[in-house]
Amino acid sequence: MATQKYLGIPNAVVLCIDAYEDDLRGYQYNLYHTKADPFHSELEMLLKMEKLYDDLNFPFPGNNERYFNKKGTVLMKEKLEKVMKDDGLLEMHGDLGTFIVRVQHRQNSSWQGRITWVEEDKTVYFRSVWEMMKLIEEALGENKETEDPSWKE
Repeated sequence: MATQKYLGIPNAVVLCIDAYEDDLRGYQYNLYHTKADPFHSELEMLLKMEKLYDDLNFPFPGNNERYFNKKGTVLMKEKLEKVMKDDGLLEMHGDLGTFIVRVQHRQNSSWQGRITWVEEDKTVYFRSVWEMMKLIEEALGENKETEDPSWKE
């Protein structure tokens, strides 16, 4: 089975990259919103993804803020409801590239997981946000490094 035919986890994000000049620009999609969520920089993209993971409370962050009410009990967040199906998300594609990001852990103030480059049907594990971004840059032809990280098998 091809790796892009499924999302695999409830917090998967489909990144559709349309431009990469000084910064990445494009849209991200997830199961909890029916509309594309545009981003105009790498930082904006990452902050929106982090907010989704915080809203889902998945993956649970290794370091997190706690919110208390006046009685001192921890407040629970509202549960997000899925409004999209996997098939709908998998139909989305960017002009320059499409990536499915599956963050499995948020530890050491970073993310760990796997990323699939849809056009090439390749999946690679990443150990940090930095490594994930380098993989995206490499796929888009912007990262000239031949050392780790790499899409090579």
